[in-house]
Amino acid sequence: MDITDKLNMTMLCDFYELTMGNGYLEAGLKDRITYFDIFFRDVPDHGGYAICAGLERIIAYIQDLHFSEEDIEYLRSKDLFSERFLDYLRDFKFTGDVWAIPEGTPIFPREPIITVRAPAIQAQLVETFLLLIFNHQSLVATKTNRIVRAAEGRVVLEFGSRRAQGTDAAISGARAAYIGGCAGTACTISDQLFGVPAGGTMAHAWVQMFDSEYEAFKTYCEVFPTNATLLVDTYNTLKSGVPNAIKAFNEVLRPKGITKCAIRLDSGDIAYLTREARQMLDEAGWESCKISASNSLDEYIIQDILRQGAKVDLFGVGERMITSKSDPVFGGVYKLAAIEKEDGTIVPKIKISENVGKITNPHFKKVYRIFDKATGKAEADYITVWDEVIEEGQPLELFDPDATWKRRTYTDYTIKPLQEKIFEHGQLVYQQPTLPEIQKYCREQIDTLWDEVKRFENPHNYYVDLSQKLWDIKQDLLRKNYR
Repeated sequence: MDITDKLNMTMLCDFYELTMGNGYLEAGLKDRITYFDIFFRDVPDHGGYAICAGLERIIAYIQDLHFSEEDIEYLRSKDLFSERFLDYLRDFKFTGDVWAIPEGTPIFPREPIITVRAPAIQAQLVETFLLLIFNHQSLVATKTNRIVRAAEGRVVLEFGSRRAQGTDAAISGARAAYIGGCAGTACTISDQLFGVPAGGTMAHAWVQMFDSEYEAFKTYCEVFPTNATLLVDTYNTLKSGVPNAIKAFNEVLRPKGITKCAIRLDSGDIAYLTREARQMLDEAGWESCKISASNSLDEYIIQDILRQGAKVDLFGVGERMITSKSDPVFGGVYKLAAIEKEDGTIVPKIKISENVGKITNPHFKKVYRIFDKATGKAEADYITVWDEVIEEGQPLELFDPDATWKRRTYTDYTIKPLQEKIFEHGQLVYQQPTLPEIQKYCREQIDTLWDEVKRFENPHNYYVDLSQKLWDIKQDLLRKNYR
């Protein structure tokens, strides 16, 4: 049995989403309008920012929400759910509203990334899937962007399928890596499904299959003369691999007038070997030959070997990107922020904790990004209550919500709302960009951040501030509810 043929993603939820749904119905709360926020508390790898990803998959999931008779029979077999609830599920669909920050946008802790306004059962049911998609794809996109920046303009390819934690992690991970800045992937199906450019040449097995390394290289050049990247570290990189590659290039490519070719190293001291290989290639008249490197790379290793003078034109990065090995959990959460009464009044809700970092920002909110007009750089994000009006051109005072004496007034600025309306009354109202458009947008938005925010170590703390009105509401709820 192919499990993927039988999956209804509506059933990919924590079981308590269903028990609470049954409870909401029996308590007469199924039509109560609720507001839930997705946000995260910490940037992976102690970085200065994260990259939002996964919205396309979330849209497809919401559009397909339904329960089959098979699903309902399974739930009946648990002997927990009322027949009224099971009947309700037969006609289940999403009828709410969703706002989200577009994919590719730099995002910061504690700000609402996705806001769901929907009847209680609907809003509760989507929690698990929205979180798993947002957390996974944002994690990979964020890690990828760090690696791409470390490469300093050199091409980076995603090579991680065989080390990903499952099929979807490999397929969707390649898409997220492309958003983060990868030029392509080794994952063929991600190209077929999403248009992430796939490519590849040979493994060590190809070289071992022939009686000699030279024969393997020569044959490959004959079969793929316009795509000849030769893996030169199967036996001895400098004594046989590079010399045999040069010989194959000379005998097969040069007579055809082809100068585009490459070698790849997948082991050893990349800094030393690529310096030596570059000299050998140049002396043989193959200055046009590119050098690619792989082998458990990440942003720190790439940064180090480039500082050591490595001559690498392209990096293939696998396990440490696709799993975000150094910090593999994104940590996004889904929390109730408000409920709406029948008369339309929105009542803020707060989650309080002894752990201050887990106290939520209440209410239905809007989040804005403030840009300095002179530099075009992002200065801070600003969270307000949904009905607050910001008059651009008027002085705007922001303060640190954790240290309220830290204040700054902006006068020469532009301000941009970050969330866009995705669903309205269950209908998609968002024009989805193409994947290349998302990648381009991501690159442009990263450029609006100060270099200090983009440091790998001890980045500048980018401020996410609350409006005075929202801060006052939060403090009032804390006083009322914490005793």
